[in-house]
Amino acid sequence: MPSPLVEAADERFARHGVRLLLKRDDLIHPELIGNKWRKLVPNLDAAAGRTLLTFGGAWSNHLRATAAAGRLLGLRTVGVVRGQELADRPLNPSLARCAADGMRLFFVDRSTYRRKGEPDVLARVLREAGAEDACVVPEGGSNAAAVRGCAALGAELRGRADVVGLACGTGGTLAGLAAGLAPEQRVVGVPVLRGGFLTGEIRRLQSAAFGGPRGGWTLDERFHFGGYARTTGELHAFASDFEQRHGLPVERLYVAKMLYGLLTLAGESAFPRGTRLAAVITGAPFPG
Repeated sequence: MPSPLVEAADERFARHGVRLLLKRDDLIHPELIGNKWRKLVPNLDAAAGRTLLTFGGAWSNHLRATAAAGRLLGLRTVGVVRGQELADRPLNPSLARCAADGMRLFFVDRSTYRRKGEPDVLARVLREAGAEDACVVPEGGSNAAAVRGCAALGAELRGRADVVGLACGTGGTLAGLAAGLAPEQRVVGVPVLRGGFLTGEIRRLQSAAFGGPRGGWTLDERFHFGGYARTTGELHAFASDFEQRHGLPVERLYVAKMLYGLLTLAGESAFPRGTRLAAVITGAPFPG
């Protein structure tokens, strides 16, 4: 830390007068990579050795990072997984990695999962999971502590870029990143989920972390490619081409969508000529 910021010479951006920079948060740690490290550290401190319980889907990067942190630091972890029907199936590679790292998996039906933020539902899940005394971290790791941790990402980019591009899942990284940047800088967020809910969630997170809105940011909802964990042949072809051009393994569910969106925006003249555009590489392909 801080993670490297390197220039990527790319004529597709250059023809529009844009300098592409890569903020290599994927190099922070081989297992606790990118924004997962930045969001987990404050929550690990808050846990103070207690069991850490968190939530995610069957392919959740956050669950894998939490499980890895538990193994590395000797903490017990519980992952509440969306989809009761998965309990009787063989574990996919992502959940198998969680289990191998010592995470106890607890599967819940999708209706319960949607209501996990309700106090009575959460209390029931904790009781049934045998983790009533656990430190609870929300899905994606995004809470006020995590947002404050991600402000360091913005501070590392102060004076080094004009615009910062970021893939967004739960919004916590963007909420902190925007707060850490200088007033003249701005963030373009690329949501990887459908639904249009993220604007309100980012505002809520900034209020919880800082007492109100911070920094300049916008979202472009066009590049989710069907929603979380959804990809297309076009996206894979784009990612493979980017890998060949720059020697960078491109994670498909977040990073590829963000890079595709930034290139599209550059082609639409969304960035003034001379813009230094920093793309945050938040993760690596799984298995890494």
